[in-house]
Amino acid sequence: MTGDVRPPLVAPGGPLTEAEHRRYARHLVLPEVGGTGQRRLKAARVLLVGAGGLGSPSLQYLAAAGVGTIGLVDDDVVEESNLQRQVIHTGADVGRSKVDSAADAVRRANPLVRVERHRERLHTGNAVGLVEQYDLVLDGSDNFPTRYLVNDACVLTGIPWVWAAVLRSQGQASTFWGGHGPQYRDLFPEPPAPGSVPDCNDAGVLGAVCGLFGSIMAAEAVKLITGTGQSLLGRVLTLDVQTWSWRTFRLIPDATRAPITRLAPPTLPMITAGDLAGRLRARAAGDDDFLLIDVREPAEHDRFAIPGALLVPLADLERADLPRDVPLILYCAAGQRSARAIQVLRRQKYSLLHHLDGGIRAWTASVASADGVER
Repeated sequence: MTGDVRPPLVAPGGPLTEAEHRRYARHLVLPEVGGTGQRRLKAARVLLVGAGGLGSPSLQYLAAAGVGTIGLVDDDVVEESNLQRQVIHTGADVGRSKVDSAADAVRRANPLVRVERHRERLHTGNAVGLVEQYDLVLDGSDNFPTRYLVNDACVLTGIPWVWAAVLRSQGQASTFWGGHGPQYRDLFPEPPAPGSVPDCNDAGVLGAVCGLFGSIMAAEAVKLITGTGQSLLGRVLTLDVQTWSWRTFRLIPDATRAPITRLAPPTLPMITAGDLAGRLRARAAGDDDFLLIDVREPAEHDRFAIPGALLVPLADLERADLPRDVPLILYCAAGQRSARAIQVLRRQKYSLLHHLDGGIRAWTASVASADGVER
Protein backbone atom coordinates (compact mmCIF):
# COMPACT_ATOMS: atom_id res chain seq x y z
CA MET A 1 0.00 0.00 0.00
CA THR A 2 1.46 3.35 -0.99
CA GLY A 3 1.79 6.17 1.48
CA ASP A 4 1.81 9.92 1.25
CA VAL A 5 4.82 11.72 -0.24
CA ARG A 6 5.21 15.36 0.83
CA PRO A 7 7.71 18.14 0.15
CA PRO A 8 10.29 18.69 2.89
CA LEU A 9 8.75 20.19 6.00
CA VAL A 10 11.75 22.37 6.86
CA ALA A 11 13.97 24.60 4.72
CA PRO A 12 17.73 23.88 4.89
CA GLY A 13 19.68 25.64 7.60
CA GLY A 14 23.19 27.04 7.35
CA PRO A 15 26.27 25.13 6.21
CA LEU A 16 27.40 22.15 8.26
CA THR A 17 30.49 22.52 10.38
CA GLU A 18 33.43 20.13 10.25
CA ALA A 19 32.22 18.58 13.51
CA GLU A 20 28.78 18.02 11.98
CA HIS A 21 30.32 16.48 8.85
CA ARG A 22 32.15 13.98 11.05
CA ARG A 23 29.22 13.21 13.32
CA TYR A 24 26.60 12.79 10.59
CA ALA A 25 28.84 11.11 8.00
CA ARG A 26 26.55 8.07 7.65
CA HIS A 27 23.61 10.35 6.95
CA LEU A 28 25.52 12.40 4.43
CA VAL A 29 26.18 9.38 2.21
CA LEU A 30 22.48 8.48 2.14
CA PRO A 31 20.91 9.76 -1.10
CA GLU A 32 17.65 10.39 0.81
CA VAL A 33 19.36 12.70 3.30
CA GLY A 34 22.71 14.02 2.08
CA GLY A 35 24.02 17.45 2.96
CA THR A 36 20.78 19.28 2.19
CA GLY A 37 18.70 16.89 4.25
CA GLN A 38 21.09 17.16 7.17
CA ARG A 39 20.84 20.94 7.00
CA ARG A 40 17.05 20.59 7.13
CA LEU A 41 17.40 18.45 10.26
CA LYS A 42 19.74 21.03 11.75
CA ALA A 43 17.16 23.79 11.18
CA ALA A 44 14.20 21.73 12.42
CA ARG A 45 12.28 22.42 15.62
CA VAL A 46 10.48 19.34 16.99
CA LEU A 47 8.24 19.27 20.06
CA LEU A 48 8.13 15.96 21.96
CA VAL A 49 5.17 15.51 24.30
CA GLY A 50 6.22 13.13 27.06
CA ALA A 51 9.70 11.93 28.02
CA GLY A 52 8.57 8.44 28.95
CA GLY A 53 8.34 5.06 27.24
CA LEU A 54 7.83 6.38 23.71
CA GLY A 55 9.54 9.69 24.23
CA SER A 56 12.81 8.13 25.42
CA PRO A 57 13.77 6.27 22.21
CA SER A 58 12.26 9.00 20.03
CA LEU A 59 14.37 11.60 21.75
CA GLN A 60 17.55 9.55 21.53
CA TYR A 61 17.22 9.07 17.78
CA LEU A 62 16.08 12.63 17.09
CA ALA A 63 19.13 13.92 18.92
CA ALA A 64 21.46 11.44 17.25
CA ALA A 65 20.03 12.43 13.85
CA GLY A 66 20.95 16.06 14.46
CA VAL A 67 17.53 17.66 14.86
CA GLY A 68 18.63 21.15 15.81
CA THR A 69 16.06 22.05 18.48
CA ILE A 70 13.97 19.62 20.50
CA GLY A 71 11.29 20.82 22.90
CA LEU A 72 10.31 18.54 25.78
CA VAL A 73 6.93 18.79 27.52
CA ASP A 74 6.53 16.73 30.69
CA ASP A 75 5.64 17.58 34.28
CA ASP A 76 6.47 14.14 35.72
CA VAL A 77 9.44 12.91 37.74
CA VAL A 78 11.40 9.70 37.16
CA GLU A 79 10.18 6.72 39.16
CA GLU A 80 11.93 3.39 39.58
CA SER A 81 9.09 1.60 37.78
CA ASN A 82 9.80 3.78 34.70
CA LEU A 83 13.26 2.33 34.14
CA GLN A 84 11.99 -0.92 32.56
CA ARG A 85 11.03 1.02 29.39
CA GLN A 86 12.00 4.69 29.71
CA VAL A 87 15.56 4.05 28.66
CA ILE A 88 16.80 7.62 28.55
CA HIS A 89 16.63 7.73 32.37
CA THR A 90 18.82 5.80 34.81
CA GLY A 91 18.59 4.75 38.43
CA ALA A 92 20.53 7.86 39.38
CA ASP A 93 17.70 9.98 37.93
CA VAL A 94 14.92 8.59 40.15
CA GLY A 95 13.09 11.53 41.69
CA ARG A 96 14.39 14.03 39.14
CA SER A 97 12.24 15.93 36.68
CA LYS A 98 11.97 13.91 33.47
CA VAL A 99 12.69 16.92 31.27
CA ASP A 100 15.87 17.64 33.23
CA SER A 101 17.00 14.02 33.16
CA ALA A 102 16.23 13.71 29.44
CA ALA A 103 17.90 17.01 28.57
CA ASP A 104 21.08 15.95 30.37
CA ALA A 105 21.06 12.65 28.46
CA VAL A 106 20.74 14.53 25.16
CA ARG A 107 23.58 16.83 26.11
CA ARG A 108 25.82 13.84 26.79
CA ALA A 109 24.79 12.12 23.54
CA ASN A 110 24.94 15.12 21.20
CA PRO A 111 25.98 18.54 22.50
CA LEU A 112 25.19 20.04 19.08
CA VAL A 113 21.45 19.73 19.77
CA ARG A 114 19.53 22.37 21.71
CA VAL A 115 16.86 21.20 24.17
CA GLU A 116 14.04 23.49 25.27
CA ARG A 117 12.51 22.32 28.54
CA HIS A 118 8.81 22.78 29.24
CA ARG A 119 8.35 21.34 32.69
CA GLU A 120 4.58 21.52 32.66
CA ARG A 121 1.56 19.47 31.76
CA LEU A 122 0.01 20.11 28.36
CA HIS A 123 -3.44 21.67 28.85
CA THR A 124 -5.92 23.87 27.03
CA GLY A 125 -4.24 27.03 28.30
CA ASN A 126 -0.76 26.31 26.91
CA ALA A 127 -1.18 23.76 24.09
CA VAL A 128 -1.57 26.11 21.12
CA GLY A 129 1.18 28.45 22.34
CA LEU A 130 3.64 25.57 22.67
CA VAL A 131 2.76 23.78 19.45
CA GLU A 132 2.99 26.85 17.24
CA GLN A 133 6.66 27.33 18.19
CA TYR A 134 7.66 24.12 16.39
CA ASP A 135 7.66 22.57 12.92
CA LEU A 136 6.52 19.13 13.99
CA VAL A 137 5.08 17.44 17.09
CA LEU A 138 5.74 13.90 18.31
CA ASP A 139 3.19 12.68 20.85
CA GLY A 140 4.55 10.15 23.31
CA SER A 141 1.80 10.70 25.89
CA ASP A 142 0.01 7.81 27.55
CA ASN A 143 -3.55 9.09 27.87
CA PHE A 144 -6.47 9.96 25.61
CA PRO A 145 -7.15 13.53 26.79
CA THR A 146 -3.62 14.58 25.87
CA ARG A 147 -3.83 12.92 22.45
CA TYR A 148 -7.04 14.75 21.58
CA LEU A 149 -5.54 17.96 22.90
CA VAL A 150 -2.41 17.51 20.74
CA ASN A 151 -4.58 16.76 17.71
CA ASP A 152 -6.78 19.80 18.15
CA ALA A 153 -3.88 22.15 18.89
CA CYS A 154 -2.06 20.88 15.79
CA VAL A 155 -5.17 21.32 13.63
CA LEU A 156 -5.61 24.89 14.87
CA THR A 157 -1.96 25.75 14.18
CA GLY A 158 -1.56 23.74 10.98
CA ILE A 159 1.31 21.68 12.43
CA PRO A 160 1.68 17.96 11.55
CA TRP A 161 2.17 15.43 14.31
CA VAL A 162 3.38 11.86 14.67
CA TRP A 163 1.48 9.59 17.05
CA ALA A 164 2.10 6.20 18.57
CA ALA A 165 0.49 4.21 21.36
CA VAL A 166 1.57 0.97 23.03
CA LEU A 167 0.00 -1.49 25.44
CA ARG A 168 1.15 -4.92 26.55
CA SER A 169 2.88 -6.36 23.45
CA GLN A 170 1.11 -4.23 20.85
CA GLY A 171 1.55 -0.83 19.29
CA GLN A 172 0.22 1.44 16.57
CA ALA A 173 1.47 4.57 14.85
CA SER A 174 0.40 7.15 12.30
CA THR A 175 0.93 10.73 11.16
CA PHE A 176 -1.84 13.32 11.23
CA TRP A 177 -2.03 16.70 9.55
CA GLY A 178 -5.25 18.66 9.49
CA GLY A 179 -5.92 20.15 6.06
CA HIS A 180 -3.44 17.79 4.37
CA GLY A 181 -4.84 14.42 5.38
CA PRO A 182 -6.59 12.58 8.20
CA GLN A 183 -6.43 13.65 11.81
CA TYR A 184 -6.65 11.65 15.02
CA ARG A 185 -10.40 12.24 15.26
CA ASP A 186 -10.81 10.39 11.96
CA LEU A 187 -9.30 7.32 13.60
CA PHE A 188 -10.99 7.75 16.99
CA PRO A 189 -13.90 10.20 16.59
CA GLU A 190 -14.72 10.37 20.30
CA PRO A 191 -12.69 9.70 23.44
CA PRO A 192 -13.55 6.45 25.22
CA ALA A 193 -15.42 6.71 28.49
CA PRO A 194 -12.95 7.79 31.19
CA GLY A 195 -11.27 4.78 32.73
CA SER A 196 -12.83 2.32 30.25
CA VAL A 197 -9.54 1.55 28.47
CA PRO A 198 -6.63 0.16 30.53
CA ASP A 199 -3.32 1.96 30.53
CA CYS A 200 0.23 0.71 31.05
CA ASN A 201 -0.09 1.17 34.82
CA ASP A 202 -2.92 -1.36 34.94
CA ALA A 203 -2.14 -3.65 31.98
CA GLY A 204 1.64 -3.37 31.62
CA VAL A 205 3.78 -3.00 28.52
CA LEU A 206 6.76 -4.85 27.12
CA GLY A 207 9.60 -2.35 27.23
CA ALA A 208 10.99 -3.27 23.82
CA VAL A 209 7.64 -2.39 22.20
CA CYS A 210 8.19 1.19 23.37
CA GLY A 211 11.63 1.08 21.75
CA LEU A 212 10.20 -0.14 18.45
CA PHE A 213 7.50 2.48 18.23
CA GLY A 214 9.62 5.30 19.58
CA SER A 215 12.09 4.52 16.79
CA ILE A 216 9.26 4.46 14.25
CA MET A 217 8.21 7.92 15.42
CA ALA A 218 11.76 9.26 15.08
CA ALA A 219 12.16 7.73 11.60
CA GLU A 220 8.86 9.26 10.52
CA ALA A 221 9.99 12.65 11.83
CA VAL A 222 13.24 12.49 9.84
CA LYS A 223 11.32 11.57 6.69
CA LEU A 224 8.85 14.42 7.12
CA ILE A 225 11.56 16.98 7.82
CA THR A 226 13.68 15.96 4.83
CA GLY A 227 10.80 15.13 2.48
CA THR A 228 11.91 11.57 1.76
CA GLY A 229 10.03 8.32 1.39
CA GLN A 230 6.36 7.63 2.04
CA SER A 231 5.01 9.01 5.29
CA LEU A 232 2.35 7.43 7.48
CA LEU A 233 -0.07 10.24 6.66
CA GLY A 234 -3.28 8.47 5.74
CA ARG A 235 -2.06 5.11 7.06
CA VAL A 236 -2.03 3.39 10.43
CA LEU A 237 0.73 0.90 11.25
CA THR A 238 0.08 -1.81 13.86
CA LEU A 239 2.29 -4.50 15.35
CA ASP A 240 1.88 -7.34 17.83
CA VAL A 241 5.32 -8.58 18.82
CA GLN A 242 3.94 -11.83 20.24
CA THR A 243 3.11 -12.97 16.70
CA TRP A 244 5.17 -10.42 14.71
CA SER A 245 1.98 -9.46 12.92
CA TRP A 246 2.56 -6.19 11.06
CA ARG A 247 -0.45 -4.54 9.44
CA THR A 248 -0.93 -1.24 7.64
CA PHE A 249 -4.40 0.03 6.84
CA ARG A 250 -5.64 3.13 5.12
CA LEU A 251 -7.30 6.02 6.94
CA ILE A 252 -9.54 8.48 5.13
CA PRO A 253 -10.71 11.87 6.47
CA ASP A 254 -14.34 11.97 7.55
CA ALA A 255 -16.02 14.62 5.41
CA THR A 256 -18.96 14.82 7.82
CA ARG A 257 -16.86 15.52 10.91
CA ALA A 258 -17.40 18.94 12.44
CA PRO A 259 -14.41 21.27 11.98
CA ILE A 260 -12.23 22.06 14.97
CA THR A 261 -12.49 25.75 15.86
CA ARG A 262 -11.29 25.72 19.46
CA LEU A 263 -9.80 23.45 22.08
CA ALA A 264 -12.45 21.34 23.76
CA PRO A 265 -12.72 21.66 27.55
CA PRO A 266 -11.89 18.60 29.69
CA THR A 267 -14.68 16.02 29.81
CA LEU A 268 -14.29 15.56 33.56
CA PRO A 269 -13.89 18.22 36.27
CA MET A 270 -10.19 18.31 37.12
CA ILE A 271 -7.98 20.16 39.54
CA THR A 272 -4.26 20.73 39.05
CA ALA A 273 -1.65 19.78 41.62
CA GLY A 274 -0.88 23.45 42.24
CA ASP A 275 -4.54 24.31 42.83
CA LEU A 276 -4.93 21.32 45.15
CA ALA A 277 -1.93 22.48 47.19
CA GLY A 278 -3.55 25.89 47.53
CA ARG A 279 -6.85 24.41 48.60
CA LEU A 280 -5.12 22.18 51.16
CA ARG A 281 -3.49 25.26 52.66
CA ALA A 282 -6.85 27.04 52.70
CA ARG A 283 -8.48 24.04 54.36
CA ALA A 284 -5.81 23.96 57.03
CA ALA A 285 -6.52 27.65 57.70
CA GLY A 286 -10.26 26.99 57.94
CA ASP A 287 -11.03 28.83 54.69
CA ASP A 288 -12.05 25.81 52.59
CA ASP A 289 -13.85 22.54 53.12
CA PHE A 290 -13.55 19.41 50.99
CA LEU A 291 -12.73 15.72 51.31
CA LEU A 292 -9.58 14.43 49.59
CA ILE A 293 -9.95 10.77 48.65
CA ASP A 294 -7.21 8.36 47.55
CA VAL A 295 -8.79 5.65 45.36
CA ARG A 296 -5.60 3.58 45.02
CA GLU A 297 -4.89 0.30 46.79
CA PRO A 298 -3.80 0.22 50.46
CA ALA A 299 -0.22 -0.79 49.59
CA GLU A 300 0.13 2.22 47.30
CA HIS A 301 -1.35 4.51 49.93
CA ASP A 302 1.04 3.18 52.56
CA ARG A 303 4.08 3.90 50.36
CA PHE A 304 3.12 7.53 49.78
CA ALA A 305 -0.06 9.56 50.02
CA ILE A 306 -0.99 13.22 49.83
CA PRO A 307 -1.25 14.49 53.41
CA GLY A 308 -4.81 14.62 54.67
CA ALA A 309 -6.19 12.08 52.18
CA LEU A 310 -8.79 9.46 53.09
CA LEU A 311 -8.16 6.01 51.58
CA VAL A 312 -11.19 4.59 49.76
CA PRO A 313 -10.03 2.05 47.13
CA LEU A 314 -11.91 2.20 43.85
CA ALA A 315 -13.38 -1.28 44.39
CA ASP A 316 -14.93 -0.11 47.69
CA LEU A 317 -16.23 3.23 46.45
CA GLU A 318 -19.82 2.16 45.72
CA ARG A 319 -20.21 0.94 49.30
CA ALA A 320 -18.59 3.97 50.93
CA ASP A 321 -20.76 6.39 52.85
CA LEU A 322 -19.41 9.72 51.65
CA PRO A 323 -20.91 13.14 52.35
CA ARG A 324 -22.93 14.72 49.56
CA ASP A 325 -22.79 18.31 50.78
CA VAL A 326 -18.98 18.59 50.75
CA PRO A 327 -16.83 18.72 47.58
CA LEU A 328 -14.93 15.49 46.92
CA ILE A 329 -11.50 15.57 45.28
CA LEU A 330 -10.27 12.15 44.15
CA TYR A 331 -6.82 11.04 43.06
CA CYS A 332 -4.92 7.91 42.04
CA ALA A 333 -1.51 7.22 40.49
CA ALA A 334 -1.96 8.98 37.14
CA GLY A 335 -5.63 9.88 36.75
CA GLN A 336 -7.16 6.76 35.19
CA ARG A 337 -8.72 5.23 38.29
CA SER A 338 -9.87 8.58 39.65
CA ALA A 339 -11.63 9.19 36.32
CA ARG A 340 -13.45 5.88 36.77
CA ALA A 341 -14.23 6.89 40.35
CA ILE A 342 -15.90 10.07 39.08
CA GLN A 343 -18.16 7.93 36.89
CA VAL A 344 -19.01 5.62 39.81
CA LEU A 345 -20.00 8.52 42.04
CA ARG A 346 -21.93 10.29 39.29
CA ARG A 347 -24.10 7.19 38.93
CA GLN A 348 -24.84 7.53 42.64
CA LYS A 349 -25.92 11.14 42.06
CA TYR A 350 -22.90 12.81 43.63
CA SER A 351 -22.31 16.20 42.06
CA LEU A 352 -19.52 18.06 43.89
CA LEU A 353 -16.69 16.11 42.25
CA HIS A 354 -13.17 16.78 40.95
CA HIS A 355 -10.19 14.57 40.31
CA LEU A 356 -6.49 15.39 40.36
CA ASP A 357 -5.10 15.93 36.88
CA GLY A 358 -2.13 13.57 36.46
CA GLY A 359 -2.68 11.92 39.83
CA ILE A 360 -0.04 11.59 42.49
CA ARG A 361 2.67 11.72 39.82
CA ALA A 362 1.68 15.28 39.00
CA TRP A 363 1.54 16.04 42.72
CA THR A 364 5.07 14.70 43.27
CA ALA A 365 6.40 16.72 40.34
CA SER A 366 4.66 19.85 41.62
CA VAL A 367 6.06 19.42 45.13
CA ALA A 368 9.59 18.91 43.75
CA SER A 369 9.25 22.04 41.61
CA ALA A 370 7.93 24.10 44.53
CA ASP A 371 10.82 22.95 46.71
CA GLY A 372 13.27 23.94 44.01
CA VAL A 373 15.08 20.62 44.23
CA GLU A 374 15.61 17.64 41.96
CA ARG A 375 14.24 14.54 43.58
